[in-house]
Amino acid sequence: MKPTLLVLAAGMGSRYGGLKQMDRLGPNGESIIDYSVFDAVQAGFDKVIFVLREEIVDDFYDLFANKYKKVIQVDHVVQRLEDIPSDITVHPERVKPWGTGHAVLSAKEKLNAPFAVINGDDFYGSDAFKVMGDFLSTIDADSITLQSMVGYILENTLSDHGFVSRGICAKDENHNLTTVTERTHIERLEENIIFVDEKKETHYLQGDEIVSMNFWGFTPALLDLFADKFKLFMNEFGGELKSEYFIPFGINQMIQEKVLNVKVLKSTAKWFGVTYQDDKPLVVAKLKELSATGVYPDKIW
Repeated sequence: MKPTLLVLAAGMGSRYGGLKQMDRLGPNGESIIDYSVFDAVQAGFDKVIFVLREEIVDDFYDLFANKYKKVIQVDHVVQRLEDIPSDITVHPERVKPWGTGHAVLSAKEKLNAPFAVINGDDFYGSDAFKVMGDFLSTIDADSITLQSMVGYILENTLSDHGFVSRGICAKDENHNLTTVTERTHIERLEENIIFVDEKKETHYLQGDEIVSMNFWGFTPALLDLFADKFKLFMNEFGGELKSEYFIPFGINQMIQEKVLNVKVLKSTAKWFGVTYQDDKPLVVAKLKELSATGVYPDKIW
């Protein structure tokens, strides 16, 4: 069974100042999503599902998704605030959905093959898709115990223009993930790398930590358990104005409960992305270089 690619593209882009998933950054006007879908096709994925906001669906298909249909199956789901367990009381001023874990569950009914999850605004590199595609092609869709992620080096994933969110990972000698902790405020401070916790306390990082960039490899059999963890989260935090259910929350719980193993996959790929508008020139330059050196054809679509 060939794997599916699930692209999380419903983000508000608040720090970036716009819908960065649609920004044209490549030398021929390509978006980062264009590169991700291209890399996925080359790696053997045969379907892509986009998680979108209702108001961008038509524009997204007109600008991007329709051109993919010649080489890969294309589908989408809409991530809605109200798609939560029925007995949850929501803060009356809440307008934003519930984060990346909720986004994955939005596509639950359409996921019937092993699938990779990525952010729509991150460039992961072709080797990462090949490594993930090879792994997903070898596992059973009914498996719960074996999942995966592609790891990146923290220092290579920071922005020079503000703080970022990263899942800080630890793994054992067999490259199984042992913990993943979402840190929502990591930044450079002079010569140091720090994170600020929920108590506003500052902690130092080394820079060589393995981090999750939301490039996960899951089986559809995992989703029922993941939904159970989401319901527990919503029972506790559903009434808050800005709470978010990040993918690492549920995965980390299940690792600690010894329900599953998550393989940290090795890749030579280099990550880059656009968190802030000031990140854009560097991304444009890197994509131009990849095209000029023949890593990508002059026109990928």
